[in-house]
Amino acid sequence: MIDLLILYVLNDREFTMYGVQKRIKEYFAPYTNPSFGALKPALRRLEENGFITSRQMMSDGGKLSGYYSRTKSGFDHLRKLLLEELSENPLQFLSNARIKLSCADILDNEDRAKLFFHIKSLALSFQINAKNILENEYTDLNFYQKILLDNTVCEYKNFITIIEGLEKDNGRNS
Repeated sequence: MIDLLILYVLNDREFTMYGVQKRIKEYFAPYTNPSFGALKPALRRLEENGFITSRQMMSDGGKLSGYYSRTKSGFDHLRKLLLEELSENPLQFLSNARIKLSCADILDNEDRAKLFFHIKSLALSFQINAKNILENEYTDLNFYQKILLDNTVCEYKNFITIIEGLEKDNGRNS
């Protein structure tokens, strides 16, 4: 997911590593918070694969700084990352889906429709699974488990409603 975040923030302009981290926090802090220790190898890997480039420039303070920018193949890779399947692990699903939905503006209408459909399908599957466990009279759930499962069903319902709104808006823009 860190590659997607980096490529997305470098979509419009170049940044230093500090600028990349700051922009990621600005856009995605409610979902993730990558450290410099995670950013540095990701930036190196993306550059080695030709998805970003870097240049060295002297800052106003007289310090040599590296500036990163996305390449054309980096944009294609970003698009690929947005459209690849999400984890079927519910623990990772919501935060990763929210990140992908936050980046959907770079996709064309057809690709956005694919992304929305995939995320909505998984969300429905997770919601149904939680609802089935909650409603199964043979499942021996304690009070806390029932409350949390009920909240999970509601959370997925709200998330699906958001996606349906995004689908309608995308349909108007096609």
